[in-house]
Amino acid sequence: MLIKHYFINKIAHSSYILAGQKTCAVVDPQRDIGVYLREARALGVEITHILQTHLHADFISGHMDLAKKTGAKIYMAESGNGAFDHVALLEGDSIQLENMKLSVIETPGHTPEHLCYIVTDEARGEQPIGVFVGDTLFVGDVGRPDLFPDMANELAGKLYHSLHDKLMKLPDYCEVYPAHGAGSLCGRAMGAKYLTTIGYERKFNPVLQIKDKDEFIKSLTENMPPAPDHFSRCSKINRDGPALIDDLPSLSELTVDQFKEKMKEDGIQLVDSRAYLAFGSQHIPNSWHLDLSGNFPTFAGWVLPTDKDFLLIADDFPKATESNTWALRVGVDRIVGILDGGITAWVTSGLDTNSIQQISAENLHNKVIGEEKFILVDVRAPAEFEDSHIEGAINIPVADLRTRHEELDKEQKIILICSSGNRSSLGTSILAQRGFTNLNNVAGGMTGYSAAGYARECKVCANPHGSRFFTDIVAVKSYWD
Repeated sequence: MLIKHYFINKIAHSSYILAGQKTCAVVDPQRDIGVYLREARALGVEITHILQTHLHADFISGHMDLAKKTGAKIYMAESGNGAFDHVALLEGDSIQLENMKLSVIETPGHTPEHLCYIVTDEARGEQPIGVFVGDTLFVGDVGRPDLFPDMANELAGKLYHSLHDKLMKLPDYCEVYPAHGAGSLCGRAMGAKYLTTIGYERKFNPVLQIKDKDEFIKSLTENMPPAPDHFSRCSKINRDGPALIDDLPSLSELTVDQFKEKMKEDGIQLVDSRAYLAFGSQHIPNSWHLDLSGNFPTFAGWVLPTDKDFLLIADDFPKATESNTWALRVGVDRIVGILDGGITAWVTSGLDTNSIQQISAENLHNKVIGEEKFILVDVRAPAEFEDSHIEGAINIPVADLRTRHEELDKEQKIILICSSGNRSSLGTSILAQRGFTNLNNVAGGMTGYSAAGYARECKVCANPHGSRFFTDIVAVKSYWD
């Protein structure tokens, strides 16, 4: 028995290969499946099983591509109602993979159809050695039950029973293999370790210390971080069966003239993945800005319309390919072309650009203590803002600017700040598309502002992988930037 772990940063997704001597299973695969094909080849095993713990909300799964490439069977919960060929599983079912037995238990809570797979290595003993828990249990946290708002209390109650009446009945030494780690929005404050044990979580997981069911439900249905738009969309795509990567549009390199002509088509959108300082210097008007060095996939899935075709501006072709891969992972499937030569080719062709003024922490502080009139918009999450912010700032989380821009006066100077400059730059691009012209972005964000001594350091940012109980403010991770 061999377990191989694969982790994708930004969306903090964990997947696994469970291998025997000749065959293997892939658990909760990512959409770009090459890593599993290469690993199986290197191990000399055949991929025969694709195991889904649940209908993932934060990413598009690779189950369809992997089944197409390998002929492996897909296994998932019967209650998931998958619209593709699969083996439907119920509580008490088991899967035999050589001398490994995977016992199926139903663990609703994070989602209604959630399963866990308890692994027993029968070559060594009759007791379970580990459990693939999906998003039911994490290192230091549990799955959030509020992704289905109308069912949040019901699912939180089911999660309580899934944890206490099922998973916590496993032996202390049983290893736990979660589908996400620190930085994921599928929980609230999960730890940075990739795996844990039942015994350790039983003793030290702060959520599992809440024995009263009503208090447990309350703790997981109040003050939760916002759920991005693509969470409900991804679940449906994964249920219906995602489009195969090979069937999606290729990433065409377009000359400036071809790019400009393509921009004339109805509904075409622009997305720029360069660093926020580069975007601020020069960019094509009406572009969305998503800094590739930040959490590109989360915000791509959150704010980009999925019913439009996109043209991409990146530093170079490798960065464009990387941007497209991240977009595909969250279901943004319609990037159809990139600008060959990037923004340099555009400006040397004499074409129009816009710019966003970038200001330093020192510059902002001089404005804060001065008499100049401006509106300071802090686009971080509410928990970040509540922990530490500049007096007089208003808090509008960046994705909400798509609708709440109406609360701002276009005639005023608008200064946007986040924790680094990435989210606030996205915010400037959203406002610019809606007719705002006097925009400023704070380079370095609150991190720079506090480093300069003008504000207290944000506890949330300083302890990104800590318990949510380390402060009176609900702790969230610094996944945002």
